[in-house]
Amino acid sequence: MRKMRSFLFVCLFVFVLAGAASGAEVLRMATTTSTDNTGLLDYLAPLLLQEKNIELQWVSVGTGKALEYGRNGDVDVLLVHAPEVEKKFVADGWGVNRRQVMYNDFIVVGPVSDPAGIKGMAAADALKKIAAVAAPFASRADKSGTHVAELVLWKNAGIPEPDKEKWYIQTGQGMLETLMIADERKGYCLTDRGTFIKYEDSRKEQGGLVIIVEGDDSLKNQYSVIAVNPAKWENLRYDLAVALIDWMVSPSTQKAIADFQLLGKQLFFPNAER
Repeated sequence: MRKMRSFLFVCLFVFVLAGAASGAEVLRMATTTSTDNTGLLDYLAPLLLQEKNIELQWVSVGTGKALEYGRNGDVDVLLVHAPEVEKKFVADGWGVNRRQVMYNDFIVVGPVSDPAGIKGMAAADALKKIAAVAAPFASRADKSGTHVAELVLWKNAGIPEPDKEKWYIQTGQGMLETLMIADERKGYCLTDRGTFIKYEDSRKEQGGLVIIVEGDDSLKNQYSVIAVNPAKWENLRYDLAVALIDWMVSPSTQKAIADFQLLGKQLFFPNAER
């Protein structure tokens, strides 16, 4: 079963394997949909190859699934954004050398008409109002970093975790797909800002969602990189994972992250030394 699972997982990497650099060492990473959807990894991977001769191969999933791949020994390193879950992953012995890399922020988006009347509210108050009026709310519901952040907001709002409520739409899909569903259902959604910018660009004038709530301290979205513990599995490329971590927190890469833009907007803010 272990061999079969590993084989199936390797198949997930096929879309990034084409054109693997000849002679480069291969590092397998599980990361979040936001780092992939925004184009950040397509921007950083060639720099890593040029500077360290490391070919980065990744699969983009929710943070919960990424951590599962780490526990299974299917990847060497993780780039994820759910700090409390990550800390438990390390405390349980599955990960080592966790370093924060960058942050962006979450936002609550919804229809221009704002049927729940939450514009400008604090994030927890906004979700409390959404639940009170039973306004449609689309959730990834997939234990991703975004979903984990959403659950914290419901808790802060004093609202039991939504489940079978008719207004609560559990998509079980990635962030872009969830935004599309929120748009179709004229509902609200919690998303990272970078993916929302990508959504706006893909929808052009057809997009029906706008930013309703932003700037709340509780909406900070921290990303960290973690090496999978080599004591747990054989054949992990821990040396390459450490090389990637050191490279990600280096001044030159931190500057590259700061310089990365989508449609003229900075998406990620480096904070490795903070």
